[in-house]
Amino acid sequence: MNNLINELKIENMIYEIRGKQVMLDSDLARLYQCKNGTKEINQAVKNNILKFPERFSWKITKEEYEELQSKFLTTKLSNKSRTLPRVFTEQGVAMLATILKSKIATKVSIEIMDAFVSMRKYISSNLLEQKYFNNLVIKHEEQINTLFNYFESKEIKNEIYFEGQMYDAYSKKLDILFIAKEELIIIDSYADKYVLDMISKVTIPVTIVLSNKSRLSSLDIDKYNQEYSNLTLIYNDTFHDRFIIIDKTIMYHLGTSINNAGTKTFAINKIEDKRIINMILIEVNNSKI
Repeated sequence: MNNLINELKIENMIYEIRGKQVMLDSDLARLYQCKNGTKEINQAVKNNILKFPERFSWKITKEEYEELQSKFLTTKLSNKSRTLPRVFTEQGVAMLATILKSKIATKVSIEIMDAFVSMRKYISSNLLEQKYFNNLVIKHEEQINTLFNYFESKEIKNEIYFEGQMYDAYSKKLDILFIAKEELIIIDSYADKYVLDMISKVTIPVTIVLSNKSRLSSLDIDKYNQEYSNLTLIYNDTFHDRFIIIDKTIMYHLGTSINNAGTKTFAINKIEDKRIINMILIEVNNSKI
């Protein structure tokens, strides 16, 4: 599967339509290795239509179809197709992964989300250069520098994500994980295979504190440990809320389980009180005994 992803280059499958980055149903069908191609994708949407508002997915118009063909000569669009393609935004892709029964859907979706992140950063960088630097006169230089210094130094400590913002929540969680340089502690009683997929992207030691009734099976854990060597599990049924502790000095509080982030409205809050962080760390250490 990894060879297929590398060969197809997901970034080359992301197009801009109606001002949004989207992927075609045909490309997703190839990535998810759907036996019935786009029929499987579109049937999944049809069976769960309320989960796909137009901001998540839509069928492109004939004009959009023709423009896509003219702009991107390598786009895999069939002239013989009787129906117009359906496209999915990053939120739509995340929602699609939750309803497809393909065993590789979750793994592939994470790779797709990473591609969206890369594309978003690339486009944002280029837009800033073109819009703000190339077209501004020298007299505005001081104001621009002041503005950029403000945003670079301004850290968002409290954020809220609404129902359907699964991509934004996913991206934020990855950003938090990658802050860690030495050690990562995740407290989530309902951690599942989705959490393993996320921590496989970091190379530092990771401790997961979970409930004895966790959704992680022994098989999930064994398979993970066969390939990676950074995981320690601690079982503790006393935690209700979810926390991510970075290098024992920074802690984030999550209002929902990591695997459910974005399915309903929730908040992420940074906790800076060292006393509280130490109390949580003592509880985690006591669980090791």
